[in-house]
Amino acid sequence: MGPDPAVAAVRLAVRRGLAALPAGSMVLAACSGGADSLALAGALAFEAPRSGHRAGAVTVDHGLQDGSDAHAAAVVRTLAGLGLDPAGSIAVTVGRRGGMENAARDARYDALNGAAVRLGAAAVLLGHTRDDQAETVLLGLARGAGARSLAGMAPSLTRTRPDEDGGETVRYLRPFLELDRATMRRACKAMGLDPWDDPHNVDPAYARVRVRHKALPVLEDTLGPGVAEALARTARMLRDDADALDELAARAYGDLVDPGAGDHDGPDVVLAIRLEGLDELPRAVRTRVLRTAAVGAGSPPGTLAAVHVDAVDRLVTAWHGQRHVDLPGGLRACRRYGRLLIVRG
Repeated sequence: MGPDPAVAAVRLAVRRGLAALPAGSMVLAACSGGADSLALAGALAFEAPRSGHRAGAVTVDHGLQDGSDAHAAAVVRTLAGLGLDPAGSIAVTVGRRGGMENAARDARYDALNGAAVRLGAAAVLLGHTRDDQAETVLLGLARGAGARSLAGMAPSLTRTRPDEDGGETVRYLRPFLELDRATMRRACKAMGLDPWDDPHNVDPAYARVRVRHKALPVLEDTLGPGVAEALARTARMLRDDADALDELAARAYGDLVDPGAGDHDGPDVVLAIRLEGLDELPRAVRTRVLRTAAVGAGSPPGTLAAVHVDAVDRLVTAWHGQRHVDLPGGLRACRRYGRLLIVRG
């Protein structure tokens, strides 16, 4: 008799993820001890030897709760018991920038990036599920975000770890984005794994928790079952659209940007784009070009908002003599002699 259907589902998802990685390479599972990441660790421990990969795991101790170090040690023992080697924990200090959730996420990724680089891992696997994806889409809708944010979490992404040598890129995979949270719990039970329930996951101080325990249940009650699956499907379709628009914008940016702007416009000019052709682009492509230009000139992407991009867009499409637009990072956008310039403020 085969494995429990939930166990078979998580193993298949991990198997498909491993198929994209070089045989013999190290793969790490990021595991908090919760049901989703514990099911991930169990599936990786089973699948990696069968696909010719080496498998390890790491848990991050954020230090946000009493006894977090003891919890991290318990998770490491569980991971080692699964046969994952190396299995270890990393203690981090969570700052305050961007709120607790953002600061914790940044600290976590910094730790995972460092572990992956030290161990030469081909990828780090993350346990995000279809339910997490639905929550992400709803949060994006509430913020009035664009297609890229509404596309949710990508199944594959890379992050660069900055260092003095220019940084190293770490690959992350999310094999469970097509599986729901209930499957994770069933899989853990069938594999004899006892997941930990993080108290933060029921704390209504966090917007994601309110979406999980209030907004989504109301939508399910009002609209019927399947809302989370539909939201995740919407994210997948929007990701395809956003990828296509980003590719068109990248080509347009390459055609329109002046690579030598600083050489003949003076030291204050960081970047210049020809207006001819820019104003003819579809708005969805044009605003992506403008955002790319602002970020490329040094405007922090985390603080560069739609209101800034819209104001720069008006310099292109609705110019009536306005002088400049202030951008985050001490920059300004202005229109001069048939070009859009981004200059130091």
